[in-house]
Amino acid sequence: MKRLAATVLSILFLVFTVLPVAGAQAQEQPRLRVDLDQLNPRVITSTSASLAVTGRVTNIGDRRISKLGVRLQLGTRLQTEQQIGDVLAGDKFKDLAATEFVDLEPDQLEPGQSAALNLSVPLGQSAKLQFPRPGVYPLLVNVNGTPDFGGPERLAAVTLLMPVLGVPGKAPGSRPPSAPSTSLLWPIANSAVHVVSAPLGGPLTLADERLADELAAGGRLDSLVEAARAAEADTKVSSSLCLAIDPDLVATVDGMTRGYQIAGGAPGKGVETAKSWLGRLKALVAGRCVVTLPFADADLTALTKVRAGDATDTALMTTALGGAGTIKNLLGIQPQDGVLWPGGALDSQTLEAIGKAGVKTVLTDSGKLQSRTPLSSGVSIEGTDLRAQPIDALISSALNGSESTQNGLGAIAFRAGLGGQNEGPGRSRLLIAPPRHWAASGTELTTFLERMGDFYTAGLLKSAPLPELLGESPSGTASVNYDPRDLTAATSGDVTAKMSQLDNETLGLSSAMTMDATKRVMPADVIAPVRLALIRAASTSWRGADAATVTGNARGDLEAIRSQVTVERPKQTIALASGAAPLPVFITNNLPVGVAVKVALKNNVGLRPTDDTLLQAQMVPANSARNRLLPVEALRAGRFSVDVSLTTPDGTPLGSAARFELTSTEYGAITIIITITAAGALLLLSSRRIYRRIKDSRADRANETAPRVTEDAQV
Repeated sequence: MKRLAATVLSILFLVFTVLPVAGAQAQEQPRLRVDLDQLNPRVITSTSASLAVTGRVTNIGDRRISKLGVRLQLGTRLQTEQQIGDVLAGDKFKDLAATEFVDLEPDQLEPGQSAALNLSVPLGQSAKLQFPRPGVYPLLVNVNGTPDFGGPERLAAVTLLMPVLGVPGKAPGSRPPSAPSTSLLWPIANSAVHVVSAPLGGPLTLADERLADELAAGGRLDSLVEAARAAEADTKVSSSLCLAIDPDLVATVDGMTRGYQIAGGAPGKGVETAKSWLGRLKALVAGRCVVTLPFADADLTALTKVRAGDATDTALMTTALGGAGTIKNLLGIQPQDGVLWPGGALDSQTLEAIGKAGVKTVLTDSGKLQSRTPLSSGVSIEGTDLRAQPIDALISSALNGSESTQNGLGAIAFRAGLGGQNEGPGRSRLLIAPPRHWAASGTELTTFLERMGDFYTAGLLKSAPLPELLGESPSGTASVNYDPRDLTAATSGDVTAKMSQLDNETLGLSSAMTMDATKRVMPADVIAPVRLALIRAASTSWRGADAATVTGNARGDLEAIRSQVTVERPKQTIALASGAAPLPVFITNNLPVGVAVKVALKNNVGLRPTDDTLLQAQMVPANSARNRLLPVEALRAGRFSVDVSLTTPDGTPLGSAARFELTSTEYGAITIIITITAAGALLLLSSRRIYRRIKDSRADRANETAPRVTEDAQV
């Protein structure tokens, strides 16, 4: 009995020890998702009477949830940048006030079901939700419920930054002593690499129709353009806006307007959509401030590591930074001269490279700059001739995430001096930059720009064109600094190694090309698709992808060019008329440039070249063919095969090898010499053997005729 009791107690101990852990693990799994559709107002003023929140609550777990309720919780006024960052990171905050829970309808949800969220609370001196004074406050939308087999708990929440310009029901508060001069970058960039191939004279091929969907009404890129166009009605917003454009996006959309196909060969359906969007973008940029992104938003530091050490090869970097010409040609607007908004970390080698490429000013995250003085206006980068215009890192962080526009407004208000430990002014200069691949909805983008207009009107911000900020003298110096997180997010060494290999092969192919006098096509134009594909391989949108995937399109473009210079495989067996006879090799060049080629023989046991013809390169003109006769010699009679391939003079492979089937009925000179030598040796050995036999025979006969001496005679 004692043993049984001990066993039962042990089991109970294990059960009660494990159950809380299992329950904790279950609680870690999200059960509800809250999607907010509207928050009104976005900025609290002295005239605000109520605060309304609408959206949907969805059961994303595996249990039914009942007794659903929602309320708003207000935190204490945020006074430091660290506190703002903690709220954005989702950390808990101390409650200042909270409303009563309001039941959702329906009040229970099966897995996959949704319920509407509609909450409106009064604001004012007698309301439960009171803002003591102007500032920036954290606001929590808290949804509670009871899952089956569990108790009531918080199952979902959304944290927002709420700017308060004035306390509801009170006289408007005073504004900061001086408003910061503010410019806003508006990114028009690809969210992914869409181009699979775009050969010279060939069809543009995209991976899928995602780009067409983003260009269509309501799509991501359409929303960015339409929100900026709607903001033209507010001159302060319009003048502070500077469009940051990816040249690769513009070039790709321009290519779509002439027809394109989807990987697999299906015709693209977005031709008219592309034409419409490109036309609206042209109208938007007319007379506006425009800055360029690197081509395909490439990681420039990764490009400097391609064929590292070869200072003479700057083709990739030059192309990646040469997007201003593309924008001018296709949109009819000259971007800001020498101004670049690069992505990723910039090391000293990259800074040197972009300086040599003509860049004078880089727009970069203030968190990447280290200075002895606070950063707001432009600074000189130590050890270079470059100027850095800092982008506010706190605001950029706030503009990421699902509630980006609201949190961005809160961070902007904080930076403008609304709140904080000191009641004095905030930053004197503000350069605001949303995420480069911003995916906020059209409604959110429009609302964001409208509230920016309210900030300008209220005197919280001062509208400043970007050229005005860039024209100021540097306020000091700074060094470029990046942390381990930047290195983790950077393009991997495996990717740059494969890019280097492809770039070397491309260089070898290019060096074998010459412009044809009739076609007038430059070799650089032929290999340009490979160069562009290599730059796209370094796009920041690829982060986390494996090297083979990232460089796959560049490899495909390179192989497509190589395959245009080929050896035709004979349709029948070639009979060599004599031991030493020419081997006919038919070479075809379908490229619009001349190509110098060398012929190589592989697996050629039984055949050898008779002179150094194979060591000499021969120029094959553009779009033509040449029949080359290679002096060879058969080393044996019978049927055998040989692989014939082409290379450039430096050994870069061209096309694919062709197998020649051969027959020979005669021996070559070497074979004859070997045969004669062998026959002579055989004759010599045979003669020697015959001589020895004759000699031995004569000796035997001499022994037989010699007189014998008998024993009697001896006696």
